[in-house]
Parts: sequence; structure tokens; C-alpha cells
Amino acid sequence: MNAPSTNAALKPPANENTDAPKMEQTRGLNYDENLLWEKGRSDHPGVDLPKPKGTASRTGAKARDKIGLPQVTEPEALRHFVRLSTKNYSIDSGFFPLGSCTMKHNPRLNEKIARLPGFGQVHPLQPASTVQGALKVMFELQGWLAELTGLPGVCLTPAAGAHGELAGIMTIARAHELKGNKHKKVLLVPDSAHGTNPATAAMCGFDIRVIPTRDTGRVTFDEFKKALGDGHDVAGMMVTNPNTCGLFEREILEISKALHDAGGYFYCDGANFNALVGRIRPADFGVDVMHINLHKTFSTPHGGGGPGSGPICVTQELAPYVPSPVVLNENGSYRFESETDRKSHCGRIKGFQGQFGMHIRALTYMMSHGADGLRQVSEDAVLNANYILSQLKQDYNVPFEGPCMHECLLTDKIQKESGVTTLDIAKTLVEHGMHPMTVYFPLVVQGAMLIEPTETESKSTLDRFIHVMKQIAADVKTGHVDKFHAYPQSAPTRRLDEVKAAREPVLRWKD
Repeated sequence: MNAPSTNAALKPPANENTDAPKMEQTRGLNYDENLLWEKGRSDHPGVDLPKPKGTASRTGAKARDKIGLPQVTEPEALRHFVRLSTKNYSIDSGFFPLGSCTMKHNPRLNEKIARLPGFGQVHPLQPASTVQGALKVMFELQGWLAELTGLPGVCLTPAAGAHGELAGIMTIARAHELKGNKHKKVLLVPDSAHGTNPATAAMCGFDIRVIPTRDTGRVTFDEFKKALGDGHDVAGMMVTNPNTCGLFEREILEISKALHDAGGYFYCDGANFNALVGRIRPADFGVDVMHINLHKTFSTPHGGGGPGSGPICVTQELAPYVPSPVVLNENGSYRFESETDRKSHCGRIKGFQGQFGMHIRALTYMMSHGADGLRQVSEDAVLNANYILSQLKQDYNVPFEGPCMHECLLTDKIQKESGVTTLDIAKTLVEHGMHPMTVYFPLVVQGAMLIEPTETESKSTLDRFIHVMKQIAADVKTGHVDKFHAYPQSAPTRRLDEVKAAREPVLRWKD
């Protein structure tokens, strides 16, 4: 156990100058890193420059007496930011079982290829004749995505998953607009959907009609028909499949057929494509539009390691309406389409042509795995999630019966009877050096714990996670619950008052 942060040996003697800078508390090599302003000393600037003479302000603004930046030496500044970097918990440092986020290993081959001079040093304004290799990469990625989804119209421009979602709904809106379907103003959205789904629908001018899924975790045909009504005003639906409860939508074929008969389009949130890639093409269960998170399915860096990338794939019918530009191949010569090539598009949604570095990484991942390897990706992802479910279903409440897809859903229903909540369980995982699973999502399940191990984690890693989760359940069962309310104890930052932090955030430094 690490020493507590209130180590008496670190306190200055009573007669020591209290104006001296605070000594940083350490536990071994685990630093409590202070702000730069706390380190700053006016007599130790990082640079020593002569005061400028005879210069006048060129902005017209009043001169400032002090810039307000901390005064530290170069080594102090360097060490400060390096120490902060070591506090980052990432997929490269440990298990990251975030449900619905798919935090998977990023193969270093992808990084090597993305840094080749012909890829890493191109500029988006170069003439097409000088970047034929880069354009070919994008064209081939369009082809791979079309093949894997069964949707031939592909636009790589969207810069992230939510951006791709926006592009997909804009495509649907543009199709209805040019077809004169002004009466189609409603999008159907399950209550278990990602929060961006109804937000995107509203941004594109649609009304939202909710499909309830609370009892089954799935969209049933009966509930869908109630929401659809006669279909006159329904422009489409937004459904994630597998859904956010980790379940495959069993009645999706009947649902998509009824939607199409009513003149609506099926937008599929591609956040969970990692469970399907190489196994089933979304077009085969009726999808018309789909965004794909390249970071979730094809291993490009996620979050702060990004940027993200969220291409969309659409049917041949909707291809004329996707955002511009897409990459064209004219007898072996590649170029971006011009504004005159396709005037029916729904507009430009980005300054340039998308996150090219992520396109390289995704295509590298696809080509290095091949068709059989991508199929194994989804099989192993589903296997790992069901292994965790099978080992923990006796210790935690499982809200929905049967096997799961690539992520499993548990709740704190059993532990909550003893006063231990999902948040307590998550903080205990931090104490054990693990990143918690996604908590309190999906919102349709109380005390949700959504666990996605991904295919890249070994059985030994999963077994350690399972062991800790079982130990938590066992301690709760035997009445040893007080410690769960105080965890984490060994982390640099202890348990926070999260309600106070949300209501009274401290957003600026006060000396």
C-alpha cells in the first residue's frame, strides 16, 4: 500500500520560512503535481531577455504591467508537463473496458505507415497530381467500407462519430427535400439510443418520436408499429445494432421493411460495428445510412490520441446526397469531385477532406487483417464479452436474459441492497489500478455497468478483471462495505464530492 498523502516527513519544520515554495508530496515515484502557478517564482524566469526600448504598441491596447504567466525555469516546465503525461491512463497502459466506446489496441504498424513521408508530410492544398498515392488510399478505403457494409456510397469527410451521424441525417434530409417530401418531419429513436441521436435529429430540423425498449432492451416490432403509425410523417429511424444494451435487434428485418414501405430511411448508428465486421453486412438487415467510427472498429487512436474519423456509407439511392467531396477514380487517376460533379449533395461539412491520418491507419488495419482476420475480430470481441458475462452473472444482476454481443450489461441491484452502488464499484476498480467500465449508461437501466473488453484483451487480463469484480461482490455479501465509500485510497487524487464539484466548479486559479 502506498504511503498516505499526509506524510509527516514532508511537512516543513516549524521555524522554516513559510514564504518558500511548497514541497511536492511524493509516494515513491508517484507525484502529486502542483500547478505551474504554485511553482512560479518571480526571480526565476525561464528566459532572460533585455527590456525592449523605443517600441510602441501596434494594437492600440493599453500596455500590461504583468503578463500573468508563471515564471519557472526550463527544466521545471519540462518536468511539470512530463509528470502530467505520466498520469494519463490509456489503452497502452492498461485494460480499458468502456462499454459503447470500444477502447482497443492500436497496432504500431498503423502508426509506422501513417508516418511515411508521402503520407505524413502532405498538405491538403497540394495539387492532385502530387498526392496520387494519398488519394488512392482514400479511394481504396471507400471501397473496403462499401464492401464491409454492403453500402456503395461512401463519404470519408466526417471528422468523428457524432459528425458522421450528423452527415448521415443531413443526407436523409436532403433526399426528402429534393423528392418534395416536406411532410416527413419525424425521426423514430429508441429510448436506449446514444444521446447524440435525438440531438442530431433536432439539429437537422426533425421532430423526435421515442420507441420504448425498457422491458426487453430491444426495439420490438409492436412498439415500432405504434411509433410509426401510418408512416405519413416519418422520415426515418435511428437505431444502433447491436444496441446500447449490448443486444442484437432480433426483429430488425421486419422493422426495416415496414419503415421502407412507409417511405422512411433506416439510419444505423455504427458505434457497435465491431461486433459485426466481417460477419454480417448492415445493408442485409435493411440499413440505408450508417456512420462508422474508425477508432472503434478499425483501431485508429481514440479520444486524446485521435483525431477521430466517422465516414458514412449509404445505399446507391442515397449516394447522390452525401456530403461533398468524395474521391473519384478516372482511369487510374484520382481526384476529389468538384462542385459541378454532383450538385445534389447536402453540402460540405468540413474545411478539407477528413482526417487523412486516420484513413491510412484504418486501411492498414483492414489490409493487415484481411477478410478472415476482420471476421475473427468480431468473433473474438463477442466471445470475450460473453466470457465476462458468464463469469459474473451469479454475482451481479443481469437485466436482460440470454447471451450478449460485444459488450455485456450488469447492474448494481444486488449490491445496492447493502448500500454499495455502481459508483462505488467503479471507484474500487480505480483502487485496483483498472479503468472502470461505462457507468449509468444506457439510461434505461438503473445502476448500469456496461463492459466491453474488445477482442484485443487476453484471457489473463479478463480473468484479473473478473477476479476483482468477484471479490467486490463477495466483500459486499459478507458486510464489508464501509471501505467502498472511501475508495480510491491509493490514487494521487482521492474520492471527490462529485455533486459539489458539479454544482460549484472551480474554473480559474486564484493566487
